[in-house]
Amino acid sequence: MVGYKLEVTGVLKSSGTCDHVYVTLFGTEGQSERTELDNFGTDFSTGTTGTYTLSTDLSLGKLLLFKVEKDPFSYLPEDEWYLSKIVVTTPEGEAILFPCHRWISRGELVELRGGRALKGFEEDHPLLIEHREKELMLKKNFYQWKIWAEGLSHINHFNNAVELPAEIRFSESKLTEFKYLNMKNGTELKLKGLLGSDKKWETIEDIKNIFCWKKTTMSEYVAEHWKEDDFYGSQFLNGPNPNVIKRCSELPPNFAVTEEMVKPFLEEGSSLQEELKKGNIFLSDQKKMDGIPPRVYNGEPLHVTAGLCLFYLNPENKLRPIAIQLLQQPSEQNPIFLPSDSETDWLLAKMFIKNADSMDHQAVQHFMKTHLLPEVYSLAALRSFSVIHPLYKLLFPHFHCTLSINIGARTTLFGPHGAMSISSLGVDGLTELMRRALSETTYSSLCLPEDITARGLESIPNFYYRDDGLKLWSIINSFVKAVVEYYYPSDSEVCKDTELQEWISEIFTHGILGNKASGFPESFHTAEELTKFITMVIFTVTCQHSAINNGQFDNYSWVPSISLLLRKPPPTTKGQSSMETLLETLPNVGETVKFAALFCLLSETYSDMVPIGAYPKERFNEPAPKQMIKKFQAELSSLSEAITTRNLQLEIPYSYLDPAQIENSVAI
Repeated sequence: MVGYKLEVTGVLKSSGTCDHVYVTLFGTEGQSERTELDNFGTDFSTGTTGTYTLSTDLSLGKLLLFKVEKDPFSYLPEDEWYLSKIVVTTPEGEAILFPCHRWISRGELVELRGGRALKGFEEDHPLLIEHREKELMLKKNFYQWKIWAEGLSHINHFNNAVELPAEIRFSESKLTEFKYLNMKNGTELKLKGLLGSDKKWETIEDIKNIFCWKKTTMSEYVAEHWKEDDFYGSQFLNGPNPNVIKRCSELPPNFAVTEEMVKPFLEEGSSLQEELKKGNIFLSDQKKMDGIPPRVYNGEPLHVTAGLCLFYLNPENKLRPIAIQLLQQPSEQNPIFLPSDSETDWLLAKMFIKNADSMDHQAVQHFMKTHLLPEVYSLAALRSFSVIHPLYKLLFPHFHCTLSINIGARTTLFGPHGAMSISSLGVDGLTELMRRALSETTYSSLCLPEDITARGLESIPNFYYRDDGLKLWSIINSFVKAVVEYYYPSDSEVCKDTELQEWISEIFTHGILGNKASGFPESFHTAEELTKFITMVIFTVTCQHSAINNGQFDNYSWVPSISLLLRKPPPTTKGQSSMETLLETLPNVGETVKFAALFCLLSETYSDMVPIGAYPKERFNEPAPKQMIKKFQAELSSLSEAITTRNLQLEIPYSYLDPAQIENSVAI
């Protein structure tokens, strides 16, 4: 008799089972008998590894497949079993990993692939070729595309997250924490009489009393410094939307700013033209928002300003706004607002610029670029790659929960009664904004080094999003390069990998909607092209999402600083506003707290958070990628320490790109 040692592990909470578990091993020289895994005492308890022996008359040769089945025990009710992995040690002493990482129900037959990650053309056994073809056919039938809105990236066809396999849904712990936090927020706001109130805020100070328990160092800093121009400028670099501002070498022809207007705010003896030449002038321009109809509020359309804001980097390296034009076309009713105007005129002008910026942030930079496009990357991978494919093993941990969170977000955020429905543009307007943005999105704009260069921001000081982001891009790129070169030693292997080519083809078709002008690859020809694209994907679903998402409560909870809704028209003449005007322009009490509660939920760190670089679910069997992961983790840890040390010296720490705070996937 020949013995195979089986180490069976299940690690998730409440993942054990009392049912009968049967296994069958398949090898090149035959298959084992269907064998029950049954030791004396309790088997398959949560968080344990059970060791079993499977005996055969002769060696099975090279192991190919591991079949697992679960049958009822007596009359006990169904209890799904979460199987993490099985490690098989052959009679020859070779340990082979068969990863599972999924729930198994009664009567279900699960066939596991083990050993080295393989591309499709590397399969050399008829059983495995047939198994792979069947697997991919089933996955394509299960995961299908659907159009959510014309002109936007396509989405998965599931209507409810419960239809997804449990292993790519929210964990039970996160759902419980999410519901508890939502209930806690709702209870406090109801007891205070804030939830649903249509009253306006009586004073600015009253807004500080929304939550007793939920405050952060940054949210309190924002509440104290929101009026300051230095802080206003810093938010365009290190706030929740650092992806719009760019260096300005020439004023747009429709921006009616003159030398005389801004001269008092420049270095003494300098001029606007000189500062433009020096590279000290920067611009935020929301022209893509121009002409989008706002939503109707109390029977009247709201006002959205697709404005332009000019910034000056002064000799003290402070970035300050020096001129604002709230509409694209200059006119007498569209004056240039300046820091020398009355306090409330200038504050209102800055608020309307931030209102437009916030809608770009939420709809385009956040939802479209770090949720909808990653959903495409994820769904295409689930459809195109076998679980034994090296890129599936590499990418799957970065797609965990993405489909699940997006299904929910399309209802709770962008549904008819979702949080974004009460923004100035409303859901229809934000959808049109995303539609316009997608048509203009380029591949290079999603690649941080190229985007920074294109916006002329290589040398602007105190730009921590850039500094930390470029280091993270480099670390991710080195890791991906090592993995890609290990599995694709030549460019010809990239070209003949049909699963890989199908993945990028689906992304081009369903993500960027076949727009050749975008510069998105339609196919891969070299390992270098593949490395860059996977770097972009991993950076987007980890670092970029963290930079865009994690600071929402810090910055949005104080609505005078950033508000998705402004209720009054923008000022058209100077000297007519007051603090009362500002309070009437802000969202009412009920609208304010609805936004605050939302951003509290979205910025929370939940107990099942997996940081970037952590791969708790083992998938690779080969030593080489395991070593690459360890090096990746060490470099991330070193960067985290450096960021922590730097932040101790900053008045406003920037931690949204600290690897310790970056989640490994879009999971919130």
